[in-house]
Amino acid sequence: MSAAKGAVTGHHAIIREWVQLYTNGMYAWAYHKTTDKALAEDLVQDTFLAALQSFDKFKQESQPKTWLFSILNNKISDHFRQQFRHPVVNEAEGGLSFFFDEEDEWRKERSPQAWNTTDTHILDNPDFRKILQHCMHLLPGNWLAAVKLKYLEEKEGKDICQDLQITPSNFWQIMHRAKLHLRNCLEINWFKK
Repeated sequence: MSAAKGAVTGHHAIIREWVQLYTNGMYAWAYHKTTDKALAEDLVQDTFLAALQSFDKFKQESQPKTWLFSILNNKISDHFRQQFRHPVVNEAEGGLSFFFDEEDEWRKERSPQAWNTTDTHILDNPDFRKILQHCMHLLPGNWLAAVKLKYLEEKEGKDICQDLQITPSNFWQIMHRAKLHLRNCLEINWFKK
C-alpha cells in the first residue's frame, strides 16, 4: 500500500471516529439554526464530507469539535445565502396588495387585530411552534433567510446586510413584509381557529 493511500485510509478512520463522537451535537445545532430535520441532516453530512476533503488543512491547532462546528456554521450560512439569492416564491397571497388597498390603507379584513391570548409562554407550546414553523416555511426563500438570520441566529441588521449583500433599506423592507405575512398566517392558523 502506498503512503498516500495509507494516509487517506487513516483520514477515513479519524473521520469515522468523529462521526461517532460529534454527529448528535452537530445535528442538534444545525436543527436549532434551520428548524428543518432533513436540511440539518444534509448539513451535517456535508460538513463531514468537507472535513474529509480538507483534512490536510486541519492543523490540529484547535479541537476537532471546534473545527467541525466551524465548517458546519459556514455550511449553514452558505445555505441561508443561497436561499436568499434563489428565492422560492410560494406565497398564496399576491404581495402587499393582500394587506393594503390602492390608497395604501389597511384592508379592513387584514388590519392587525389584538390576539386573544393570555399565554405568556406561547413559544413553549409545541403545537404553536409547529404552526409557526409552517408559517415560516410559507415565506419566500429570501424572506425566510433574513428572518432566520435575524431571530434564530440573532445577527445584527448590518451583519445580515453584509452576509446577504443587500442594502439596509432592502433588509428592513423584507423584514416588514415577512412580519406581515407571518402575522396573517398565525392569525388564520392559530389565533382564529
